[in-house]
Amino acid sequence: MVQALSQPHMSLQEFLAWLPETGRYELHDGVVVEMQPTGAHEQVVGLLNRKLNFLLEQEDLNYFIPNTVLVQPLGYESGYKPDVLLVDTAALTQEPLWKRESVITLASSIKLLVEVVSTNWPDDYARKFEDYETMGIGEYWIVDYLGLGGRRYIGNPKQPTITICHWVDGVYEIQLFRRGDTIISPGFPNLRLTTDQIFAAGQ
Repeated sequence: MVQALSQPHMSLQEFLAWLPETGRYELHDGVVVEMQPTGAHEQVVGLLNRKLNFLLEQEDLNYFIPNTVLVQPLGYESGYKPDVLLVDTAALTQEPLWKRESVITLASSIKLLVEVVSTNWPDDYARKFEDYETMGIGEYWIVDYLGLGGRRYIGNPKQPTITICHWVDGVYEIQLFRRGDTIISPGFPNLRLTTDQIFAAGQ
């Protein structure tokens, strides 16, 4: 669930200064939004973190999954907290805010970004999709384990769907994965993961 708070319009710097130590908040065009994930949502996130960390160890990749980080599309008063974010450690030297704040602004720092869908599904399929595409983030997953998204995004009848967006020549190419499918990641071809594993984690 998401809930807009009755805070005044904020810049990203004001938001970072205000941000409490507890709770989960994002900034959407200057408006503070409280994120309220369910237990099942967190189980899906936990599975994805475990599988990706295993792959990083197996392939000895210099990437990591931060616990708390905001992704800011440059030029916008927005800051998103992805459910899973795979960051290239070496690329962080180019990040203008990283030494002072846990904020990423460059697509080159991000190897994979995942949003796990809850009742705020329009954000994941529209607002964040557009912002991540504009930033040039190479791989974006929308994990809709309950099939909540609109029919224009996941088809009719609606069903649990994982949408993998691959950034090619400035736009996202989209592939949908449903029950019984094996996930095909453009950036991580050795990832061993099925849709059924993900959907089961959300039960």
